[in-house]
Amino acid sequence: MTNSAQQCWYLSGPTASGKTQVGLLLAERIGGEIVSLDSMAVYRGMDVGTAKPTAEQRRRVPHHLIDLCDPAEQFSVSMYTERARQAIEEIAARGRQALFVGGTPLYLKAMLRGIFDGPPADWPFRRQVEREVDEVGVAALHERLKQVDPLAAAHLHPHDKRRIIRALEVYKATGRPISHQQTQFDEGHPAERCKVFVLSWPRPELHRRIDRRVDEMIADGLVDEVRSLLAHYGQLGRTARQAVGYRQVLQHLEGQYDLPTAIEVIKARTRQFARRQETWFRSLSECRFVRRGRNDDPAAIVEQIVAAGHGNADPG
Repeated sequence: MTNSAQQCWYLSGPTASGKTQVGLLLAERIGGEIVSLDSMAVYRGMDVGTAKPTAEQRRRVPHHLIDLCDPAEQFSVSMYTERARQAIEEIAARGRQALFVGGTPLYLKAMLRGIFDGPPADWPFRRQVEREVDEVGVAALHERLKQVDPLAAAHLHPHDKRRIIRALEVYKATGRPISHQQTQFDEGHPAERCKVFVLSWPRPELHRRIDRRVDEMIADGLVDEVRSLLAHYGQLGRTARQAVGYRQVLQHLEGQYDLPTAIEVIKARTRQFARRQETWFRSLSECRFVRRGRNDDPAAIVEQIVAAGHGNADPG
């Protein structure tokens, strides 16, 4: 972790955990500017489904790394970290604090520990493997990874198709297992040396918040937003079209689901996504968890975080 990244504040948590509200208050409290830690907020026009901060919220606190590229384009982790470090330098030059707010654990890990860039994407290989998955299933792909990189296979969920394919791709390109090349980025840092805070809710309450969030997104025009994106760009890029919510609305517009079914699938996929986020956060030693409840006071949560960040208390 670079010194500049180590000095930053980080506020993360699963989807619908209240990061935006707490993040605004925390930024105001520490004299900070917010750097988005959201892999989908980089895409222009993907506003409703990513719950981007509103114009009023952006007036309250400056925001960075939002609306960086078109959704038909690809945006990599290495591109994110490069832009993030530029933002850190610019914010520091203004005498302000950088506060990263968002729920993409891979971006969080990259900022804390660095990344293994690896070879560029091999799209013909990926398409070939995708066809194999359609024929034999992702479990067979995971078994294949076990043969060439058992350590990576042990760390990846058997259904994590995207990362399994990437591990196979790296092995094909380099002849070396990705697990051997990533080792230096697996070393964590003590939580007390970092200012990394994760909002944590009891699971039933988080699920209630997720369901409400999805209903609000549909009411705010998510379906029309996807129609507009398709009309403007023709199609979304590989990453953008896999985003939870967008993928299901695309399937609805293609006739695979009626709208009520699509909404229920979005809720189910979002709950699954939140569980994966929580698993990631638990795997990072830098994270300190901030317990939340239905009737808590966000301003009090912020004071807990500030005290812990200054080494005066435990945030939990």
